[in-house]
Amino acid sequence: MAILGVLAWHLNLSQMSGGFVGVDVFFVISGYLISSIIFAEIAESQFSVVRFYERRIRRIFPALFGMLLAVSAFAVYCLLPTDLVAYCKSLLAATFSASNFWFWKQSDYFDSPLSSPLIHTWSLAVEEQFYILFPIFLVITRRFFPRKLRTAVIILFIVSLLSSGVIVHFNRMTAFYMPYTRAWELLMGTLLSLKLFRDCRAYGNGTWFRQLAPSWSYTQCCVTLPRRLFQDSQHLYLLRVRFDYRYR
Repeated sequence: MAILGVLAWHLNLSQMSGGFVGVDVFFVISGYLISSIIFAEIAESQFSVVRFYERRIRRIFPALFGMLLAVSAFAVYCLLPTDLVAYCKSLLAATFSASNFWFWKQSDYFDSPLSSPLIHTWSLAVEEQFYILFPIFLVITRRFFPRKLRTAVIILFIVSLLSSGVIVHFNRMTAFYMPYTRAWELLMGTLLSLKLFRDCRAYGNGTWFRQLAPSWSYTQCCVTLPRRLFQDSQHLYLLRVRFDYRYR
């Protein structure tokens, strides 16, 4: 659903003007899946940063370079010389997982020219930058503060969320492209993988709350996600802040 929403937005389907919110959904899913693997290996004392990087390279690079090769063939044939020069610079940025910084300096994502066929690689760059630093953060925390791993992740999540909420009011493109303002979405998936909310309790023994929570969460997803998906696209970039403040 996340990918289909983004594709629909790029196809300029009028009924899916907020489809790019799928990127936010994808970040949460990615954070959950990758963090689940990392924490499982940490629990078994088998985690290695080098092996983690090696798996990421084997998983991402073949598809990435295949896509870059195909798009480059299209660009050489279709783009004007000045646009081709800009494309080559974005190609270099995408190759080194830095395209979010390149497009942050060059263009507004929502007003992107057709001569930027690699603009979609910004999200992969954010993801890779996160996964370069996050395992190192976990290893250091595990080494020096073994009992504070969850607390450290929560603090990191809050710092990123607050920075996103503040920066979006001053420069929306910085909030959109920067890894430190996007990290909280990946970290939300991390918190889910840690089962942080599994032991939530209300009053008493909390039985009624545990029974109600799954159906309530499902209802929220079914009711709020479609409504937000079709909102005016000029306001959707604020969803990552507003949704958390409303429903946390």
